[in-house]
Amino acid sequence: MKMSSFEDENYVACISDLLKDKDVWSMAGFIQHSNVSCIEHSFSVSYASYRICKKFGLDYQSAARGALLHDFFLYDWHNGAPGRLHALKHPNLALKNATNHFNLNSIEKEIIKRHMWPLTITPPIHKEAIAVVIADKYCASLEILRGYKRAIFK
Repeated sequence: MKMSSFEDENYVACISDLLKDKDVWSMAGFIQHSNVSCIEHSFSVSYASYRICKKFGLDYQSAARGALLHDFFLYDWHNGAPGRLHALKHPNLALKNATNHFNLNSIEKEIIKRHMWPLTITPPIHKEAIAVVIADKYCASLEILRGYKRAIFK
């Protein structure tokens, strides 16, 4: 996570209970895109979503929390778990894990369940969930492109 997000006290307050959970921090042990860990990716998406929603007067706390948990599936998808359809299955697994660990509101649940749209069929309804979909695609694209750049210029 970039230092500027930790320096934003309001952002940290939104996710403070999540930061105390060892399973949230266990996402550091799983690579998400290129050499970016799942926790790094989730922090990037969370802070970007928080900033977007705050700018537009939306529920930035739910966006920050839901986005931090959007990939809370807790396994290495590069090793074939849970099968070939990780992109389609992981939102439900992340939601199950998140609801087992935390009290989530309806917006946070929607963010986690529908963040892979349009790959998954059902689109998000809340504007906060749409912001997370956009932030997730943006952050993932940057992470993947940085990985390609490193590979090309080795």
